[in-house]
Amino acid sequence: MIEILTSAAFNTIQDLGRNGARRFGVSTSGAMDPVALAGGNALLGNDDNAAGIEIQTFPFRLRFQVDATFALTGADYVSTLAGLSVPPWWCKRARAGDVLEIGTPRRGARVYVTFGGGLDVPRVLGSRSTHLRAGFGGLDGRTLQAADVIPVGTPSCEAGRRFDFGAAPPDVAIAGTGSTEDRALRIRLMRAGEYDLFPEPVQARFWSTKWKISARSDRGGYRLSGDKLILDAPVEMRSHGVVAGVVQVPPGGEPIIQMSDANTAGGYPKMAAVIQADLWRLGQATPGSFIAFNEVSYEDAVAAMAPVNDYLAKLRATADLYRAL
Repeated sequence: MIEILTSAAFNTIQDLGRNGARRFGVSTSGAMDPVALAGGNALLGNDDNAAGIEIQTFPFRLRFQVDATFALTGADYVSTLAGLSVPPWWCKRARAGDVLEIGTPRRGARVYVTFGGGLDVPRVLGSRSTHLRAGFGGLDGRTLQAADVIPVGTPSCEAGRRFDFGAAPPDVAIAGTGSTEDRALRIRLMRAGEYDLFPEPVQARFWSTKWKISARSDRGGYRLSGDKLILDAPVEMRSHGVVAGVVQVPPGGEPIIQMSDANTAGGYPKMAAVIQADLWRLGQATPGSFIAFNEVSYEDAVAAMAPVNDYLAKLRATADLYRAL
């Protein structure tokens, strides 16, 4: 069991998402940075999809009520366990009574805490992820609060005596993923269904603009500020399915990137879509920061997942060796 001591708004329990329920109007939810969640679980020997805590408002504090193993991944944070520093992308063993404290990240938006055995909350529609708008999943479908007590599952493997190790974060280990230009995070996109509705000058503006992530952004979507992408005449469309990464352009001309809690359908024209290999990077971008877009082909988008999958596979293999010591 763990007890939450301090938690500001919007910190939730998440796994990799609720797949297969979009036909019922239920969004996927799940971690905004799935690589960080899967990486933390790999360090612990969990299934990639084990539920952990997504922290996006700080400080955050919890107490271990029993001995347990845990990992911290995601943003570049400052953290202590029982008063001793815990580096980023690291896993350790905690003793009953130890307090884990996580401060505001120096870089990045979200920190993930995973636990040996995962958080043992009920599955709803196949997932333990919190769906805030619907009010289910996670812990009673809500954000975490002080005094919450959450059960931890039974680890699938025993930790070795040297359970104190870490890994290079993906933006360091995966070539090209930390790329920025003119202080803007470069994100790769493909054209989407209604791209050709926009005149060529508007298309060029979309690719050349340095977009600012608005303070009105959240897990549902990132609203972008910059040059407006206005059509020559309004377009009325039937609602169509959307998924995380789709870039829609409402009549006001400022794009919205759908994120983990995206609606399942919408009628705004779809300009482009963030490739899967870059969604985790976008999930670590903070409101007020800048992003810019590079166009890639479908073939390039598929190939871009190989380094991400290789990173997680190597991390899991290395962690297995450490735990065996």
